[in-house]
Amino acid sequence: MRPLRVAVLDEELPYPLTSGKRLRTFNLLARLADRHRITLLCHRNADPSEVPAAESAFRKLGIETVVVPRAIPTKSGPGFYARLAGNLLSPLPYSVETHTSPELVEAARRHAAENPVDVWHCEWTPYAQVLRKALRKRLRRVPWVVMAHNVESLIWKRYTETEENSVKRWYVKRQWLKFERFERWAFAHATWSVAVSEPDAELIRTVMGGSEQTEVVDNGVDTAHFRPQRDVDRDPFKVAFIGSLDWRPNQDAVKLLLDDIFPKVKAAEPRASLSVVGRNPPQWMTETAARTPGVRVFGSVPDVRPHLATCGLTVVPLRVGGGSRLKILESLATATPVVSTRVGAEGLRLTPGQHLTVTDDETGIADAILNVMQDPDGAADQADEGRRLVLREYDWAPLAEKLGEVWAIAAEQRISRASPMG
Repeated sequence: MRPLRVAVLDEELPYPLTSGKRLRTFNLLARLADRHRITLLCHRNADPSEVPAAESAFRKLGIETVVVPRAIPTKSGPGFYARLAGNLLSPLPYSVETHTSPELVEAARRHAAENPVDVWHCEWTPYAQVLRKALRKRLRRVPWVVMAHNVESLIWKRYTETEENSVKRWYVKRQWLKFERFERWAFAHATWSVAVSEPDAELIRTVMGGSEQTEVVDNGVDTAHFRPQRDVDRDPFKVAFIGSLDWRPNQDAVKLLLDDIFPKVKAAEPRASLSVVGRNPPQWMTETAARTPGVRVFGSVPDVRPHLATCGLTVVPLRVGGGSRLKILESLATATPVVSTRVGAEGLRLTPGQHLTVTDDETGIADAILNVMQDPDGAADQADEGRRLVLREYDWAPLAEKLGEVWAIAAEQRISRASPMG
C-alpha cells in the first residue's frame, strides 16, 4: 500500500476520548498516521480548553490539524430553537446545515488549492456537504470516502416511531425525510462508503441507493487498554449505563432507565444501584437522578474502566439508534456482563445468550437485569465468552488496515457522476 495524502473533514478534534465517535476516529487515524500523510480539517471543539491537548496529541502522531475558529452551535437556548425553526425552509437536515460552516468550506477549498490530495475522507455523513460546497463541480472527479457512523435517516425514522408528542413527531418526520434524501445523494456519489456494521452497509447498498462500493469497518476496542481487573471485586447489584449523555438516543435510553426500568429493579432488589456515566449530562438527567434512590450520574469522567471494573453489569436499553455500540465492546473486553435491547446490540457479531443478554425491546430489560443479579457466576461466564470474541474480531489494528485499503482503492478511482442536488 503506497503512502497517501489524505484530507479528513470532521466536526472537531476527536480528543480527549470521551465519546464513541471520538474513540473510533482517533484510534483509526492513529494507526494509519505512520503510513499516510493525514491532514484533519475541522471546527474548534465546543470546549476550547480541549484544543491545546488535542492538537498536541495529533502532532505526536504526525497528523496535521487545521482548526477553524467556529464551533458547532449548541443544542440549547433560544438560538437553538430559532435555528430549528429556520431549518424548516432548508432542503438540508438541521445537522447538515449547522455543520456546513463557511469557515470550514473555505478551509477545505484552500487546502485543495494549495496541496495535492489523493483522497478526501468525510468522517461523518454531513461533512459530504462541506466537501461538495468546497470543491463544487470538481467533486465528480475527486476520490472521496464517506464514513457512516450511523445511517442517520434510520435513527430519525425511529425517532418518528417513538415520539409521543404530535408536534415534535411532525418536525422529526421532516428531518427523517430530509436526511433520507441527503444520504441517498452522499452514498450514491461517494467513491466509497464505509459503514460500521453489515446491516448498515446492506441498508446503504439497497434501500439508500448506494453503490456496491460500500465496505464495513467495524467499531472496535483497544484490547490492551480495556482488560479485566480480576483483583477488583464486582458489586453484583450495581448497574452501569455508559455512553455520551449529549447524544439523543442515549438520552432516550437513560430516561427509560430512570422513569421505568430502574424503579422496577429497585423495587424487586433493594440493594440495586445505578451509575450513569458519560460526558455532558443534561440538567434534567442530573435532577431526575438526584431524586431517584440508588442513582448517581458521573459526567465526563477521564476513564470509564473503574466503573466497568466494579459494576455487576452494563445495561444498553436503546430503542433508537444505528451503527454499533463501542460501549458494549469495551464492556465485554473487560469481561463485564451486558444486558441490551435488540436495537442496542445490532450490528455486532455477538450471539444472544452466549456473549450477552438481549431482549426484543426495552420492556424486558428490568427482568433481564434481575436475572443477571441472581446468577452472577453465569453472567460472568457469558461475559468471558464475549471477551474471547472481542479479542478475535474487534481489535482496532486490523480494522485500521481495512480502512487504509478502502483509501487505497478509492485513490485509484475516478468516478464521474452528475449530482441531482447540484
